Amino acid sequence: MNTNNNVYTVVYTTVVCVLVAAILAFVSGSLKNRQEANIKAETISQILTAAQFDTESLKSNDDIINFYKENISMAYTVNANGNEVSCYVTEDANICNISELKKANYSVVDPAKADEIDIPVYAFKNGVTVLAIYGAGLWGPIWGYVALEPDFKTVKGAYFDHASETPGLGGKIKDDPAFRAKFVGKVVDFDDEAPLSIIKGIAPDAKANAVDAISGATMTSNGLSKAIVSWVNAYKGYILSQQAVAREPQGEVMPLAVEESENINE
Repeated sequence: MNTNNNVYTVVYTTVVCVLVAAILAFVSGSLKNRQEANIKAETISQILTAAQFDTESLKSNDDIINFYKENISMAYTVNANGNEVSCYVTEDANICNISELKKANYSVVDPAKADEIDIPVYAFKNGVTVLAIYGAGLWGPIWGYVALEPDFKTVKGAYFDHASETPGLGGKIKDDPAFRAKFVGKVVDFDDEAPLSIIKGIAPDAKANAVDAISGATMTSNGLSKAIVSWVNAYKGYILSQQAVAREPQGEVMPLAVEESENINE
């Protein structure tokens, strides 16, 4: 065969491309389940971190997923009115993944699509509830989770992640625990147009529902703040309904009657 012939070159190139494509497809298919398990465990770890669970001892995907299944009470999605839309199977540790958050974000940020809102809620057995957020940073998507105390007003904790923010600047939304810690103890205030936000130049304690922006990362801070405001407002119906439930009397232990107390003392 004349290896200098153009036909040989075309056939050889085609065969190599087909073989490489087949190998890549095989490898991708073989690793798909493992990749999905890694992504699922990573997302669950972020949710648990926002809820202030200690995840340091959870070394494997199975450890993370089993810990989640042991501590989750209910996981479901809600609409703009705060009503449950669908339930996740907690026994299988089903959750809303990042691509689904991206899809949900279209209805969150567009008032015309408010009736299509379908966003996740993770309620844990200790009374902490985790809500999701998604938005755009400087270079790409950003997302995260905000955890609320049982009063559904006080922030228990938060965790944020990103696709491509600048290391040492915007990347601090994920990498700097001190930034995330600023959210602890803040409150959700729907009397403010921005019920929970990030504001440049305000001391941490100066405003109960806002934290300081990251120095040198204005665009990322603004993007994250916008995402938090949009998603917390999308959860407004749910949060307010749960606040009302939290304020309801849970029942009191009635004291013994005087006569009964005297009999006991005898």
